[in-house]
Amino acid sequence: MRPVSRSASTVARAIRRALAEGHVVDIDGLGVFRPREDGQFDFLANTNSRVFIAYVEEDAFSARRLYAALEDAGLQPWLDKEKLMPGQNWPRSIERAIEVADFFVPCFSNRAVGKRGTFHSELRYAMDCARRLPLDDVFVMPVRLDNCEVPRQLATRLQYVDLFPDWNRGVRRLLRVIRRQAELRRMPLAV
Repeated sequence: MRPVSRSASTVARAIRRALAEGHVVDIDGLGVFRPREDGQFDFLANTNSRVFIAYVEEDAFSARRLYAALEDAGLQPWLDKEKLMPGQNWPRSIERAIEVADFFVPCFSNRAVGKRGTFHSELRYAMDCARRLPLDDVFVMPVRLDNCEVPRQLATRLQYVDLFPDWNRGVRRLLRVIRRQAELRRMPLAV
């Protein structure tokens, strides 16, 4: 058994102290600790699907809108502007968030398709992660924010969802697929 690091024991003490004071402790992506009257606590694990949202800076408004829609639907969306903390090693944090995500949603637009930078490197990393999954698993779920061309390498292999001209219809379609895939992943394998 590995020894507990000093920082881990500091976090554990802080959680115990907060619970003893009657506070609810919500650990992003993990779950919620709730104090009980008998001095013990209950832990409610967060089992909602984690969805990484990739976008270019020019589409930040739409990415935040999608983040809010997914969060309102009870999912755990991940958006750099919402999740990265000051001083955090953001390249490694982004890679880790993609690795643990249940779904990766790249937001394509006329601005994103031709722009070089982080968006495309995140997409490539997600495609590498997808190669390790069973072939029938849906992981990369492209969305279009406007009438743009999805890169041929993706368009010939993956179906995308249009969030235009009817945003709500597109989000409902995306949510249906996420929920169905999450349900399929929870089903026991037939023997």
